[in-house]
Amino acid sequence: MINNDIIRRLRFVFDYSNAKMIKIFAQANVEVSTDEIISLLKKEAEEGYKACNDKVMCQFLDGLIIEKRGLRPGSKVPAPVKNLTNNLIFKKLRIALELREDDIIEICGLADFVIGKSELGALFRNPDHKNYKTCGDQILRNFLHGLSIKHRGV
Repeated sequence: MINNDIIRRLRFVFDYSNAKMIKIFAQANVEVSTDEIISLLKKEAEEGYKACNDKVMCQFLDGLIIEKRGLRPGSKVPAPVKNLTNNLIFKKLRIALELREDDIIEICGLADFVIGKSELGALFRNPDHKNYKTCGDQILRNFLHGLSIKHRGV
C-alpha cells in the first residue's frame, strides 16, 4: 500500500486533527508543520501532494505507539527503519493498539475478511523464519477497513 493512503486511513479511523497528527509526530521527536501534514494527506492527483517515504511513515507509527502506550522506562525513541514493509506496518499498528490475535481476526471479520490464527502468526514472524508470510496489500487494506468499521462505524 502507499504510505500516504495508510496515514490518510488512520487519520480517518481515529478522527485525528492536524494538531493531533503534529503531536503524534512530535512523540517520535519529529517536527512537522500543518502544511506538511496537509501535503501528506492529499491524493496523488491533487496539487501539493507529497509522497510519504518509509522513514516518515515509520516515524508516524512510532509516534502512534508512544502516543497510545508510552515509552518503556529507560528506553528511547527508536530510529526509523529505512525499508518499511506491510508486515512491519501491521506489527507496529498491532503494538500501538495493543491487539491480540483474536482482536485482529475480529477486526478483519468486520470487513468480511477471513484470516486464520496460523496465517496471522506467519505475518508477524521473523522474515528469516521458514513459516514467514509476506503481508499483501489486501490484508493490510482489509485490516484498516475493519478498524474504520470498529471505530467509526463506516
